[in-house]
Parts: sequence; structure tokens; C-alpha cells
Amino acid sequence: MFSGLYPIRTAVSEDDGATWSELEPIGDFGGIVAMGSMERLADGRYLAFFHDDGRFIGPEGEAGQFYAYGSESADGGLTWSAPRMLVTDPDLDLCEPGVVRSPDGTQLAMLIRENSRTRNSFLSLSDDEGAAWSTHEELPLALTGDRHTLRYLPDGRLIVVFRDMAEGSESKGDWLAWVGTYAEMVGREPAGFRIRIMDNQNSWDSTYPGVEVIPNGDVVTTTYGHWVEGQPPYIVSVRLTWKEMQDWIRRFG
Repeated sequence: MFSGLYPIRTAVSEDDGATWSELEPIGDFGGIVAMGSMERLADGRYLAFFHDDGRFIGPEGEAGQFYAYGSESADGGLTWSAPRMLVTDPDLDLCEPGVVRSPDGTQLAMLIRENSRTRNSFLSLSDDEGAAWSTHEELPLALTGDRHTLRYLPDGRLIVVFRDMAEGSESKGDWLAWVGTYAEMVGREPAGFRIRIMDNQNSWDSTYPGVEVIPNGDVVTTTYGHWVEGQPPYIVSVRLTWKEMQDWIRRFG
């Protein structure tokens, strides 16, 4: 379990979450939305992803350019390396990387929020276990949003849960999911279909989603939002059953 801002801290459980260690710094660095995504590499190491805009990467920073960083662990998450810059652009605010491995295991795909709101979200790819990343390419409106969390469904399709921020979308600011194939996503095709999970009653404040596909294929996703107009935000967990997902795939996929 990770905690930001500066320094990033972690707590560890060795009994399946029954008890946890105290939060301890993982290094002399911090970040915004610390460790929003993590993938295991082919050699067994873990690569965790986060971003910062200069304010928290060091003890006395100032806001400036956005960077997506990676930090590695070779001991199952007990210790972490110093951050390594992965993706940036001086003309964009690229942040909140969400990463998934390709079905054949050979590629990592990173979906990235664009925080200046002048462009869609972006995609960057790595074919060498995260050592280098391709030039980021703009995604279609269907995948434009914040805090992308990606999981595979039982049939091999992806479900990507995020806050919709597509310009002109009727569900802008809402808790959303996109369902489609990995090939459609990395091909940046306007394919697949979208599900509005819940209607956020605030123009933007919602959706740092946890997403789990449980053994029977159901998707359980959990996040906060303003679900009742005029009331403070609260946390909701929604289950999308595999049966209803299959019905939607037959109709729209």
C-alpha cells in the first residue's frame, strides 16, 4: 500500500491484509497520486508508475512540467529504486499513467491523462519491459479521461475504468468504463463500447477507481464521487456481472 505526497511511503502486509506495517518512506522522493499502477516484469521485478509536476519529487520543489516516472522493486515490494523518468512533453501535462501488459506478454501499454485539457489522453508503448517508451500518441475521445485502470475480462477483452473527460461527451466527469480489445486500444481505433457506471453530480470531482475481475468473471470497481446532488462525496462499489457484460458485448462489441 502506497501513500503520497512527499515522501512516498509504503506499508506491507505479510498475512493477506490482516495486519500492516507502519508507513515508511521508500526513498527521498515523492509524487502526486503515488503508484497508481504497477506491473510485474519478465525477470520478476515490479515496475510501479506515478507522476509529479516538480512539487513533490524532491523536498523543496516548485510546480512546473509534468513527468511520468517509474520505480522498480527486486524484492517483492519491500524496497524501491530511485524514480526514473519515462514519459513527458513540454507542451502537455501528461500524468496519472495506467499500464497493462499485452495479451501475448511482449508489450506494455501506458494510458496517460492530459491535464491541460487541450488534447485527448495519450498512449505510449514499451517493447523492452519498460526500459524505453515510444513517442506518445493521442487516443480517441472514447478513451479520453483520467486515472485509467485496466483489467482483462475472461474473454480476453480489456475493461478500462476512468473518469470521462472527453470534450462534448454527455457523461463528461462521470465514472465510466470502455470495453474493447488490446489491438483496438493500441491501434487508437474508435471501437469497443462505453458504460456509464454512475452519474457524478459534480462537474469533475470523482473516480480514482479500483478495479478487480473476480474468479467468476464479474468486475468489481470502487471509487468516490458526488453521487447525490448537494451532498458530500462518498465511496461506492459496483459489480458488473460477467453475464450482463456478455450481453453488452453481443449487442455493442
